[in-house]
Amino acid sequence: MRPRKVPLRKCVACQEMMPKKELIRIVRTPSGEVAIDLTGKKAGRGAYLCGKVSCFKLAKKTKALDRALKQSVGDDIYDALEKEFVAVEEQFIAAKELESDDEEA
Repeated sequence: MRPRKVPLRKCVACQEMMPKKELIRIVRTPSGEVAIDLTGKKAGRGAYLCGKVSCFKLAKKTKALDRALKQSVGDDIYDALEKEFVAVEEQFIAAKELESDDEEA
């Protein structure tokens, strides 16, 4: 059997191509709400960020999410996302480590 093709996505901040599962998806829902989507399955336009706070800060500084989501993202939304991002970062890293442990076994 052939190995499965791994979908790649680009981080909107650092422009690095990585496997989709190693990135955190920010989604703009059809109703216009901007949120973090850990499942990667919410409906709407998505943008991907590395799981690093430094990438999030770079995206905020360069307004990369505004361009990627094709909607202006206000400072209040960036602040709310930053708090959520820091909380999610630990959960995301733990899930990534679990996944790599499963692959080694």
